[in-house]
Amino acid sequence: MSVAKIGDINLYYEVHGEGEPLLLIMGYGSNSGHWFVIRDRLAKEHQLIMFDNRGTGRSDKPDIPYTAEMMTGDIIGLLDAIGIGATNVFGVSMGGMIAQEFTLRYPGRVKRLILGCTSCGGSNAVRSTPEATAFLFDPERAKLTDEEKAYSTIPWLWNQDFIDKHPEAVKRYVATTTEHPTPPYAYMCQAKFVLTFDSYDRLPEIQAPALVICGAQDRLIPSENSQILASKIVDSELVILEKAGHGFISDSAEESSKIILQFLKRH
Repeated sequence: MSVAKIGDINLYYEVHGEGEPLLLIMGYGSNSGHWFVIRDRLAKEHQLIMFDNRGTGRSDKPDIPYTAEMMTGDIIGLLDAIGIGATNVFGVSMGGMIAQEFTLRYPGRVKRLILGCTSCGGSNAVRSTPEATAFLFDPERAKLTDEEKAYSTIPWLWNQDFIDKHPEAVKRYVATTTEHPTPPYAYMCQAKFVLTFDSYDRLPEIQAPALVICGAQDRLIPSENSQILASKIVDSELVILEKAGHGFISDSAEESSKIILQFLKRH
């Protein structure tokens, strides 16, 4: 558990496991602690580099719009600071957008790319329902307590079977979320990046082998977006987990970790 000074901010990060490095990039408003269900499975075979994006967790949260240059600059600065050259990269949701942008800007630093429950953004993306958009960006959510926000998020992330069978995971998610809550203004700062992101025309430039993976029951970023990504990235394969939701790294952790590790071995 460490902090690195990267440009204008202090960036919190953790390193787990041994082996070839695998950089994990978390999604909108979430922090590195939210990898908790899948983390140990991946750390058995890889050195995991986990960090809190600017605006979340224990990293600094400047009140300015966050740009693609900032989000990817934080990562290259972190890798340089801890002495890692080329690495495998796994991003989920907003983190998958950052992973795309990072791969396009720094192709020599990415060995293999894993894009989870994410989108190319822009006009070619398949939009979520109005209810999902309201959930993600409705300023009225700022009136809820941190605990209320956490509990209200869970049905949008996980399938109901997982929620019913794993109350300990629900408690852990709420505890992780409320221990280092993302302030409402920081959500809006990250939203600047999400709402302006568009990689569609640049996707064929990605040369790293790519695994595109998502849940068929994703209520936030429809699985059709993963199909678009896989169709545009030259060396890619697509996996859609039939019983998984947006948070497939939790509600389908065993299945998804096996697929991810096998992909990394094959390439």
